Amino acid sequence: MEQMIRIFFDFLQMPYVRVGFILAGSILAALFARLIFTRLILSWSKKTRTQVDNRLADVLHGPVVYSIILAGIALAIVDLDFKPTINFIATGIIKTFAVIIWGRAAMQTGTILLAVLSRQADRVSWIQPKTLPLFEIVLKIVVIGGSLYFAFVAWQINVTSWIASAGIVGIAVGFAAKDTLANLFAGVFILADAPYKIGDFIILESGTRGVVTDIGIRSTRLLTRDDVEVTLPNAVIANSKIVNETGGPHQKMRVRAKVSVAYGSDVDKVREILYSCVKGIDHISDQPEPRVRFREFGDSGLLFELLAWIDKPVYIGIVLDRLNTKIYKTFNEAGIEIPYPKQDVYIKQMPEIT
Repeated sequence: MEQMIRIFFDFLQMPYVRVGFILAGSILAALFARLIFTRLILSWSKKTRTQVDNRLADVLHGPVVYSIILAGIALAIVDLDFKPTINFIATGIIKTFAVIIWGRAAMQTGTILLAVLSRQADRVSWIQPKTLPLFEIVLKIVVIGGSLYFAFVAWQINVTSWIASAGIVGIAVGFAAKDTLANLFAGVFILADAPYKIGDFIILESGTRGVVTDIGIRSTRLLTRDDVEVTLPNAVIANSKIVNETGGPHQKMRVRAKVSVAYGSDVDKVREILYSCVKGIDHISDQPEPRVRFREFGDSGLLFELLAWIDKPVYIGIVLDRLNTKIYKTFNEAGIEIPYPKQDVYIKQMPEIT
């Protein structure tokens, strides 16, 4: 037995025999790893509700198997002890193949994860179906850039000068396209921060008012009450004050109808009439209930305010028109005067006629 072991070790002293054992061992290890993926990991992932782990296992099991084989080839080359030039070229090729394999796997893995996150916009607001192409472009740039970097490192190429040149080019491009980039990043931040969404009724600091019909990477589109579409750059919106009239707990909005009555009017009767004016007008909600407030003693009369809730902010114009019309007619019928500013001119002395 000892003689057989000695013969076996003497047999292993032969370089090519040892290399054969290394390659055979790497192939067996790769087959074992593949077996683990196919029998254990894939079978376990099929039991879960989501298909994400199945797809990730399909993507990753290939690079793991190929990496084990490449590692065996690299060990075999080192064991053969070729000339430094041959070793350098062979190991460079092996490392390059490893970079390509894992770069492709990173691209596929990132694409799968981005697609999953984009379908969960309620949890991850900064990745949505509309912003998915942008993040896919960023993913490609990162993966391809990282792969090129590791490929240069594998061939011992100094990338410092390349990175410096790329930085200079990036600065130049940034200055040339600063407005486009500003709108691009502002669009991403708007989608991530979500100050408004499609269908919201918003008012900008400039006074522009309308329904959000589209939120793009570069611009946001509003449809005004005149049915005019307004396209606004995202950078402008991101730096302005936004009033979202449908951004609260519900889409309801309170309207205020202000009216003045003459001094001496019956305050209780005025209050009763204002409450009655709400009845029969469309788009006014029963809850919360309408309210009437006696605000102040004005210069020409008593100032009242009727507050009512409407279903959607888009109805504010038509509701105020109907409320004001009904208040005016009802006050006239009830004999309640709506005062207006008057000026009395007193002439102390008439000029002499010559």
